[in-house]
Amino acid sequence: MVRGLLKQLTFRSLSVAGKWQQQQLRRLNIHEYQGAELMSKYGVNVPKGVAAGSVDEVKKAIQDVFPKESELVVKSQVLAGGRGLGTFKNGLKGGVHIVPTNQAEDIAGKMLGQILVTKQTGPQGKIVSKVYLCQKLSLVNEMYFSIILDRKSAGPLIIACAKGGTSIEDLAEKFPDQIIKVPIDVFTGITDEDAAKVVDGLAPKGADRNSSIDQVKKLYKLFSETDCTLLEINPLAETADNQLVAADAKLNFDDNAAYRQKEIFALRDPSQEDPREVAAAKANLNYIGLDGEIGCMVNGAGLAMATMDIIKLHGGTPANFLDVGGNASENQVVEAFKILTSDEKVKAILVNIFGGIMKCDVIASGIVNAAKQVKLEVPVVVRLEGTNVDQGKTILKESGMALITAEDLDDAADKAVKALKK
Repeated sequence: MVRGLLKQLTFRSLSVAGKWQQQQLRRLNIHEYQGAELMSKYGVNVPKGVAAGSVDEVKKAIQDVFPKESELVVKSQVLAGGRGLGTFKNGLKGGVHIVPTNQAEDIAGKMLGQILVTKQTGPQGKIVSKVYLCQKLSLVNEMYFSIILDRKSAGPLIIACAKGGTSIEDLAEKFPDQIIKVPIDVFTGITDEDAAKVVDGLAPKGADRNSSIDQVKKLYKLFSETDCTLLEINPLAETADNQLVAADAKLNFDDNAAYRQKEIFALRDPSQEDPREVAAAKANLNYIGLDGEIGCMVNGAGLAMATMDIIKLHGGTPANFLDVGGNASENQVVEAFKILTSDEKVKAILVNIFGGIMKCDVIASGIVNAAKQVKLEVPVVVRLEGTNVDQGKTILKESGMALITAEDLDDAADKAVKALKK
């Protein structure tokens, strides 16, 4: 049950080429070191740590922050899970290392600027631009803690487990009776009673009960005040001196709150995102990259989904979801074509426009201008219908471009799939 809930709230699944692919929701994801800094501002206990972007910065951090530490934890900073079991393309095994302090500089140098491949990055991996140096804690207990948005209770839901250090999915299978869920009234906020239920579920071995309740309330305050969609601490650790410490955390934030969370959204790291999605966001286009061969440019999310479905029905595979919206400009159409043609997997492009607010002649002009700016080396199938459709078809016909026109969506999908085989 917990597994299903977390999966529904943290990603969506799309069936592409017979495979289920996990596509992230449109929300901000920040690095571990950034999350630790934010939690610290809210009074949450976190390990002493510092981020470094070069070997020189690592050396200085060791001298200034960890002069007396005999061991350090060196963590590669990428926006993907499974770092510890990941592999760098230079051959280094593991994105998280516990090493003697005098070796931290060397191991960090082997991580910085390198590509780390984990179970969540895909084979292309992600570049490590920073490492996070942390003190090695003496842990006596590891627990699990998270706050998510729950549709059923229409508000925040705290999930806690006395066992931690592994994924919540594994915990749900091994220790289902030890997982507790405490819904929080979004209007009342967290109460002492709510926080106490959470602490009782965590069952700390030696940490002070009142201090633990205070930590839970501070975590909820962070969640609510920063427009989080997910706050996951795994493990929430208990140290030898009986302190609760957020040893590792993942925080996501609602993109709709960007206007009032400017400081947090300034932390966005575009280098960790799909460059096509970054370019689309700048052009105010809705884009999600997939693994197929037919690039899609459509106006309207519903029509875009229908287009993807009918491509599959005809035996093809969509390369993306791209919704130019109901009032796209000519420049946006040009940018959309640039994004589609930048994908090496795209072997054909299907443009499907039903003009309501969106005018077919604007789309047609955008296609023609895009062809002038982008070297089109793949077949382009165009289906236009609706407002100013005759003007749009005239613009395309007089352009001299080798376009494949279609009368309806079924015809367009059929021609796009056949164009792949030529």
